[in-house]
Amino acid sequence: MMHRARILAHSSTFIALIAAGSWLSIPLPPVPITLQTLFILLAGIVMKRYAAIPVTLFVLLGAAGLPVFHNGTAGLGVLLGPTGGFLVGFIPAAVIVGLAYERQSKACRVGGLLAATFVTYLFGVSWLAWSASLSPAQAVLLGVAPFVVGEVVKVAAAYVIGERVA
Repeated sequence: MMHRARILAHSSTFIALIAAGSWLSIPLPPVPITLQTLFILLAGIVMKRYAAIPVTLFVLLGAAGLPVFHNGTAGLGVLLGPTGGFLVGFIPAAVIVGLAYERQSKACRVGGLLAATFVTYLFGVSWLAWSASLSPAQAVLLGVAPFVVGEVVKVAAAYVIGERVA
């Protein structure tokens, strides 16, 4: 019973953190810079494979109309817009980090954080290219290049925090 209570408490906390991270945003067209990815990584670190629960619920709550996406946006239109792939990519990213953090190897954990970031951008850039009728190169320039330094910082921060809480 305690395990379920912990999952519920962690899930509600991470849904709130991911939503708060969406408000901490620098609006770049077509994809804003947010702190959501940091909290996705931390959810995986703390909740392991169960991180899929809050991240999936976050996406579903936003799709249902709660203003939890970047800058308070919501609805299916956001998921079908240029940022939708990134949002959906958060789900497998959280699972990847969670599975990596079920192992004791530091190399596996770092690899999991990097793989999760790659998967988020793979989903995001693929959808961005399709939804905005961009070439893959254009989608990478708009959907990855402006974010590389920030993502390195977020991955490093998640790792440092994770070493203390995991």
